[in-house]
Amino acid sequence: MNDDAPDSLIPYDEIVQEALRAVVGRVLAEVGDAGDLPGEHHFYITFKTRAPGVDIPNQLLERFPDEMTVVLQKRFWDLTVTDAGFSVGLSFNQVPSTLVVPFAAITGFVDPAVNFALQFQAQVEGVQPQAADHAENDPPALEPVEDGSNVVAVDFKRKK
Repeated sequence: MNDDAPDSLIPYDEIVQEALRAVVGRVLAEVGDAGDLPGEHHFYITFKTRAPGVDIPNQLLERFPDEMTVVLQKRFWDLTVTDAGFSVGLSFNQVPSTLVVPFAAITGFVDPAVNFALQFQAQVEGVQPQAADHAENDPPALEPVEDGSNVVAVDFKRKK
C-alpha cells in the first residue's frame, strides 16, 4: 500500500469496532442465557466509567474516575444483555452492586482461559486513554497473552 493514500470516505475503523463489539455482546448474551460460564472461561472487561450510559455506584466512580476492569468469573448475577450493552451484578468489598455498561464504553475484553483478547478505541469524545485500574471484584490475576496470536487490536489511524 501507498503511504500517500487518501483518507477513506468509508468509516472502516468504526464498522470493524462495531462488529467486534457485537462479538462481546454475543458472548455475554450466551453466558447470560446459560446462567453461567462454561468450563474455565472468565472475562476481564475494561470500560470507560464516565462514558454516556454507564451506570455504576458512586463509590466505584470515585475510585475509578476514568476506566476500570471488572471480572466475570464465579461471583456475578443477573447478567442481562441488550443491543446497546449489558448489566450485571457484582460484589465489591462484599457490597453487592449493579453495573450498566454500554458496548460503546468497552475498551477491552479478555478471556484468559483461551488467550483471547479484543481491544477497542474508546467511543468517548475528548477522553484520552489511560491505564485501567483493576476493580478487585474477583482475585485472579490477568494472564498475559504470550504470543499475541489471539489478540485483535483495532487501531486505525488516518494519515493527514
